[in-house]
Amino acid sequence: MTMMGVVAKVLSGERVTPEEGLALLKDANLLELGSLAQEVRYRHNPDPIVTFVIDTSLNYTNLCDAFCTFCAFYRTEGDADAYTCTVEQVMDMVGQAAAQGVTTVLLQGGLNPSLPLEYYEELVRCSRQRYPHIQPHFFSAPEISKMSQVSELPVAEVLRRLKEVGLSTLPGGGAEVLSNRVKRRISRVWPKGRVDQWLEVHREAHRLGYRTTATMMYGHLEQPEDIIEHLEYTRSLQDEALSEGVSGFTAFVPWSYKRENTALGKRVKVEQGPNPYLRMIALARIYLDNVQHIQASWFSEGKKTGEVALHFGADDFGGTLFEEKVMQEAGFYSRTTTEEVLAMIREAGFTPAQRTTKYDILRVFE
Repeated sequence: MTMMGVVAKVLSGERVTPEEGLALLKDANLLELGSLAQEVRYRHNPDPIVTFVIDTSLNYTNLCDAFCTFCAFYRTEGDADAYTCTVEQVMDMVGQAAAQGVTTVLLQGGLNPSLPLEYYEELVRCSRQRYPHIQPHFFSAPEISKMSQVSELPVAEVLRRLKEVGLSTLPGGGAEVLSNRVKRRISRVWPKGRVDQWLEVHREAHRLGYRTTATMMYGHLEQPEDIIEHLEYTRSLQDEALSEGVSGFTAFVPWSYKRENTALGKRVKVEQGPNPYLRMIALARIYLDNVQHIQASWFSEGKKTGEVALHFGADDFGGTLFEEKVMQEAGFYSRTTTEEVLAMIREAGFTPAQRTTKYDILRVFE
């Protein structure tokens, strides 16, 4: 099919095939792709509103036995700066976040083989009991898989136990690029992080009623075909959820790899800039026709690029992320305030609205 034919297909509301998605990724004019994505954006989200969440990102341990080459955050037992927080120490951090008006806490850590499932349950339980107004957005798919391995329980049982103590959403971290060809090249310990492991966690979470996000970290060793494979896995898993009568993914969140202080950085000499990111946002909006929200990342791509992404199909501006260490370890430091988020959304020509983790609107800022 010609590019004009693909465009006509998108405008008519038809689903694009992987081959057509690849053509859009590789050959479409960037501005025309953005315009097409914006048409699709308003089909999913008709109002000129851009949502955001007041959140923070906390870490409970940097001990990890996965040794991913793209990560500058992890430490081993022998490292002087390795740490594992007690439950009380994590609660102190959550309390500080609560005092800043945070409504969501993203909590993630390394894959620490010495932590029992009860530790994670206590983190959720104490968070819910002490700070009931805060949504615990805890634990990525690799962490859930590690809990399953250590506890010798199925993933579904781990998720069930965490849900019983109050967990109801999961972040989408750990996906990187959902292609085993890529994962073999960027993970030192294969088969850590296989595609089927990430999919299993989110599939079982959806069946239990969790809402989760889907993510992608691109810009390292992947090829365009790997990007399409990732989007196809995401779309197919969302199809499964919807066919089973559950909501599944709330949003898709792509960001580019940051190379500083990582082993993979020796092989990836140049980081991706704004144009590939805008192309990724636009393609995701077009391809993921069953995911309602696409998140623009001012945090990973820069504030101005984040604003521009709101004209390339994104309808959400992520969170405030008052505290964040994983990207900071990779040499990337970016912070903002609620007031600045409001200003950036308005500068881009949209009306800001504060949301929850599950995308319920709390307040529209006229």
